[in-house]
Amino acid sequence: MTKNLSTPATTSSWTLNSSLFLITAKTSEMNLTMTPDPQQTCVDYGALQIPLAVLYSIIFVLGLVGNLVALWVFFCVHSKKNSVRVFLINVAFADLLLVVCLPFRILYHSQGNVWNLGPTLCKVVGNLFYMNMYISVTLLGLISVDRYLKIHRGARVQHRLRSTKWSSTLCAVIWIVAFALTSALLMSKNHPELNRCFHYKLLHNAKWKAYINIFVLVVFWLAFVSLVVSYGKIALKLLRTSQEKPDLPNASHYTRTARKSFFILFLFTVCFVPYHMVRVFYIKTQIADASCFWRNVADKANEVALLFSALNSCLDPVMYFLLSSSVRKEVLRLVSNMFCVRDVAAVSGSSSTLELDSKTRGRTDGGQANVSLISHLKAKAVTESGLAGL
Repeated sequence: MTKNLSTPATTSSWTLNSSLFLITAKTSEMNLTMTPDPQQTCVDYGALQIPLAVLYSIIFVLGLVGNLVALWVFFCVHSKKNSVRVFLINVAFADLLLVVCLPFRILYHSQGNVWNLGPTLCKVVGNLFYMNMYISVTLLGLISVDRYLKIHRGARVQHRLRSTKWSSTLCAVIWIVAFALTSALLMSKNHPELNRCFHYKLLHNAKWKAYINIFVLVVFWLAFVSLVVSYGKIALKLLRTSQEKPDLPNASHYTRTARKSFFILFLFTVCFVPYHMVRVFYIKTQIADASCFWRNVADKANEVALLFSALNSCLDPVMYFLLSSSVRKEVLRLVSNMFCVRDVAAVSGSSSTLELDSKTRGRTDGGQANVSLISHLKAKAVTESGLAGL
């Protein structure tokens, strides 16, 4: 009797334990299926996928249009040939190549952060994105050095800097070095995660990559400090010139140029400084033991900061508009054509011409001497300030 009573209890207990085991196994299997993370980074990859897809799409459209228009103006519209123009053309090419990488990120984020195009293409797109970003950083730094030397050095240095030979050679060296480093990274062996790309990685077994990232950070901060010093001195020089010699014909032009100089510094600060501040914390979580919470924080902060870096490709065309007179004139002409105000501008130009002709006819014989004096003062002002505008 006792044996018959204990058998149902034993059977019930065995059934309960089996059910619990099956539930636990099923739950573990579901967790592994939902979050495949061989590196055990415990990062929530899907938190920002929709905002990133939308924002990268906006940056792609604006950056593509802005840089294509800029390149069209640089190559198809006659403009002065100088070193800054060469740098701007190369910045536009770098931004255009970076923008071409964005559709792959848009596709990745729009598909739930799942990559179906193979590990090789993932490496190519990722490395090209960073290569062009740092080419833009380098070229923006060279523009600041160029403008600083033109303002603070003598006429002989200015004449050499106006030549495009040295700037073209320097840009060629930058592209060759960038492609060489990118090719070395592409040929390095790694073990990519299945269906993942542009994601957080632990570097416990590849600390040499972390050291490369640290070296890039140091170079960036040195470039940023030099940029701040250069543009600070440029602005002070131009403002001082405009204040000490307010009667010069170009005095107001110096003040405007000083303000424009700060736009590149503003561009550099907004787009690249947040990313390189976050990278310090991000790299630390990759090479050291960190909790899941801090790895998630590092991943999300890195994604947002990288978005600001990509935004640089949209803001650089604004820089072309400010620094290049040919881009500025052509954009204004296109805008006037779009809004059908060309006739109004022509009428305004005709009336201004008639007014100028009447004034010219009313000048005395001493007017020619005044024109010569003004031309002399302009040349002297340019020599004193060292300003070689676009």
